[in-house]
Amino acid sequence: MGNLVSAIGIRAEDAALVAELKAGSEEAFAQLIGQYSQPIYSVIARSLQDPADAADITQDVFIKVFRNIGSFHGDSSLRTWIYRIALHEASNQRRWWKRHKKQEITIDGEFESDDPGDSFYLKDTLASQDDSPFDLAIQSETRVRVEAALQQVPEAFRTVLILREIEGFAYDEIAEILDINMGTVKSRLMRGRAAMRQILQSREALESQLRTEASKRAMDKRMEAAR
Repeated sequence: MGNLVSAIGIRAEDAALVAELKAGSEEAFAQLIGQYSQPIYSVIARSLQDPADAADITQDVFIKVFRNIGSFHGDSSLRTWIYRIALHEASNQRRWWKRHKKQEITIDGEFESDDPGDSFYLKDTLASQDDSPFDLAIQSETRVRVEAALQQVPEAFRTVLILREIEGFAYDEIAEILDINMGTVKSRLMRGRAAMRQILQSREALESQLRTEASKRAMDKRMEAAR
């Protein structure tokens, strides 16, 4: 019952904000930007091959929101609608990037896993209870590793991972944003988690091997110097 009341309250709050936006209120638009600009920037940055483009794409998203708010009729939540626009713009940018920059920059390879027993959760590695759990990861080194691994996850799986584990969307909301069914959401999430685990484990094994080799070289030099 509490969740239903909360949902009704959120929708009512959305309706008031949307009404002000449709009336052309600058204060309402400023409120919208203040509420959504950082999470939208984050989801776009993690969806692009070149995160440096995220600021411009985020600006384009809010321009489209402002221009198209008249077509918003409340069939979904305002948040879901804005994220749908953001992911559409990110998808357009990815297509442009592949056409114009693919041969200029080396793209990391893709990894997949069908392991049904996978139990890796991105939020267990990075999330805190603060306002921005992913950006406030307990160790910056861990965050860098996971960010890099996330970029290697195939696009379809990465998008679901970002929406579920980082942005906190429910399965039905993700299905609505991406226009896919619930089973596909769960399947992509499982495979995305498996891919993340495989990538992180492979990186850890490689780094361990490099440390062992470096240690061996250092030991050899010391033994040679002692002769």
